[in-house]
Order: sequence, then structure tokens, then C-alpha cells
Amino acid sequence: MLTFPNAPGADVPSGVPVHTVRPASPAVADHGEGPVWHPSFGGVRWVDMHAGDILELVGTDEVRRTHVGTVAAAFRPRRGGGAVLADQRGFALLDADLRVERRLPDVWDDPGVRMNEGGADPAGNFWCGSMAYDERAGAGALYRLAPDLSVEKVLDGVTISNGLGFSPDGTHAYYADTPTRRVDVLDHRDGVLTGRRTAFPIAEGPGFPDGLTVDAEGCLWVALFAGAAVHRYTPDGELLAVVPLPVAKVTACTFGGPALDRLYITTSREGLDADARAAQPLAGALFCVDLPGVHGLPVLEFAG
Repeated sequence: MLTFPNAPGADVPSGVPVHTVRPASPAVADHGEGPVWHPSFGGVRWVDMHAGDILELVGTDEVRRTHVGTVAAAFRPRRGGGAVLADQRGFALLDADLRVERRLPDVWDDPGVRMNEGGADPAGNFWCGSMAYDERAGAGALYRLAPDLSVEKVLDGVTISNGLGFSPDGTHAYYADTPTRRVDVLDHRDGVLTGRRTAFPIAEGPGFPDGLTVDAEGCLWVALFAGAAVHRYTPDGELLAVVPLPVAKVTACTFGGPALDRLYITTSREGLDADARAAQPLAGALFCVDLPGVHGLPVLEFAG
């Protein structure tokens, strides 16, 4: 058995590949989330959520920061250019320079609840889920923003709505409500999700399922918040690979690069005390790992 750093007791079974990450940026985010790679960006972008900023890696070491709202929960490129953003309590449309073109009406009024994580589907809808600032059980939901800019609540009673990804053929969606310690699967057709059920549990120990992405083989890469790792699983939960990180709060991941064979991983330092920050000086950095032979799927775009 091999033990990866910063996750006491979390053992990697013999024979499971362990990949080595490297920092792609300094520790620039308080709560980094939601990485996206798209050819129109010329690189990778992600959010510093509570700062309300979208970050962009420029060249090899410069990070450009653009303020877009009170909260920058999640974003995706739009098919016609620009991006769609989930902000604190709703959605906004951004132009190619990340300026707000249009901010849609708030979806709810409760200031104690905010958007958290999202993504687009093959039909061109944008999805984002919510959570309470105090993480109270059942206060969140999952919403669908249609290309005509109408909004529908699709799931209720969620606590911390997180990773959302689609199978290569688009027929299944994978979803995580973090405290449940499981990844769920739903049937997908034309922007409609049905039949929510457990795909696989996350083993007891350090780490809760946060953001996730799906590769071209249909396997899931799941960020383990408080678990210092990203794990690769088959759709039924067999552990295929581990990516250890030198920080505990691993939040999300995506594939990028021209061949989509590089995994970008966001991290957080939110809530760490002085001792923990000193022990994890790269908390809040963007990390990457090259994965020869493994390829991701192109990011899905919002059609609105």
C-alpha cells in the first residue's frame, strides 16, 4: 500500500497508478473552483469564487484576474462567443472580454443561499446548483438555464450541489451532493435529467466528492475535498488512478491543452488557520498533471 501526502489513512491499493502534479500558478485564489479549458480562451480559466473573479492563466506563470460579480460560482463558454456565469443568486451573460452584457433576475431572494457549481449539457443548457452559506442540510437545489434564458428548478433538497459531468455519448449525467459521500448518475435526453440513483459511493476516510469531469473513455475524475487528491473511477466506482496533491482542499478538475491530455485541478485555502496555511503554502494554487494516453472531452457550451 502507498500513502499519498496530506491525507492520513487514505491508502492507494497496490497496482493503482499514482500521478505526480505540478503547480501551474501561484497560490492566487482563496477558494479556487470550476476550471474550464476552451480554444477561445487560449488557455485555462477558473474562478476565485467568493472574490467574484474569473482567473486566467496567461503564458506559463501570469494570472489575469477579472471581477465579474459578488460571487463567481461557475461559468461556461457560449456557442456564439462570450460566457455564461452563475453568480450569487442567478445568472449573467458575459462578452468575450468577460464584461457583463446582461444580468438576469435573481432566482431566489434568500441571502443565505448562493450558487456553487455547474456546467453545460450536450443540448446547450447551463446547469448550476446551490448551497447555504452555513451548509445547512437540504437548503440547496439544482437549476437549469435554457438557451431561451428561462430557469427551472430540477432538483430540490440538496445540501452542497457539486460536480456535474456527462458521459461521452451524452446519455448519462454524473452529479455529486458532497455530504452524501457518493456520485449519482441520471439519465439524460434533450436537456432533461431523470432517474437519479447512486453510481458509486466514495470510501469512508479523508475526502468528499467535489467537482468532477469525465474523460473520453467514460471514466470519472473526482476531486476529493479535504482528501488531498483527485481519483479516477470507472462509472461503477472501480478506482483506476490517484492524483495526490500537496494541499487538502481539492475542489474541481478539467481536461485541457490542445490534445485534452492535461488535467487542471483547482484548490482552496478558505477557512485554513495560520498553521494550516504555513503547512500548505500552495493551497489556492492551480495544479496540472500530464496524462499521456488519457484524453478528456471538449467542454460543453451554453447555447444561449
